[in-house]
Amino acid sequence: MAEKKARKVKRRRKTDGDRVNVYALDGSVTKEIALPDVFTSELRPDIISRASISIWANKRQPYAPKATAGMRHSVSTWGKGQGVSRVQRLKQGRTAAQSPGTVGGRRAHPPKVEKCLGKRMNRKEMKLARLSALAAISDLERVLSRGHKLPEEITLPIIVENNAEKIETTKEAISLLHTLGLSDDLRRAENGKRVRAGRGKMRGRRYRMRKSVLIVLSGDCPARKSFTNILGVDVASVNSLNVDLLAPGGLPGRLTLMSEAALAEIGKWSS
Repeated sequence: MAEKKARKVKRRRKTDGDRVNVYALDGSVTKEIALPDVFTSELRPDIISRASISIWANKRQPYAPKATAGMRHSVSTWGKGQGVSRVQRLKQGRTAAQSPGTVGGRRAHPPKVEKCLGKRMNRKEMKLARLSALAAISDLERVLSRGHKLPEEITLPIIVENNAEKIETTKEAISLLHTLGLSDDLRRAENGKRVRAGRGKMRGRRYRMRKSVLIVLSGDCPARKSFTNILGVDVASVNSLNVDLLAPGGLPGRLTLMSEAALAEIGKWSS
């Protein structure tokens, strides 16, 4: 118990080695740049997990059956002393109806649209979770633990020159990812596509897919639509980054590729 109270949070210290390569569209290294100070944020998997649960809970859509469901019957009660259960029965017969537990009857305690399905989280905690998830994308051990496959010599996060934001076709986008050595990770996501178990397959989410590379752009640009068409790849601008994108499922360390301009915008965040 004392060990839990004295838990120390691991914090990545910024050293001279926290420099990453900037890659050109042909895969060559053009220069080296230092990561912003926000990548030294403390790693808090517990806060990241809570933030992920909160985001998904707030996405849920309230649902309920129709108010008159199971109530459209002409019924009456026989009362006691008839030797049968005291449930409402059809006036034109003896079949039980409308009561909970009867065929075609109403539900006893149905879900209601008034129920709040979301989970609240403090604004400062959500900000801490986002910074912590952002710092985890530069941790090689965390990225590998999520199952991502990447070349040994590549630096994290993967930074490409700003010309990548001008890519207009999906063919060019796939070619860039293959040039950087991310073909194995794309293949991993493609082979992980499965039919979802349960009723979800009937409600617009038939397949479950693995997460591959996260593409971070500085804003709205032609490359946004080009990368979106690739299976397992998510595209986001700097302003739309959240814990669900940086750490899907609450697991930090997603493989991330961003433009040099996007990294400069992230550098303006306060840690």
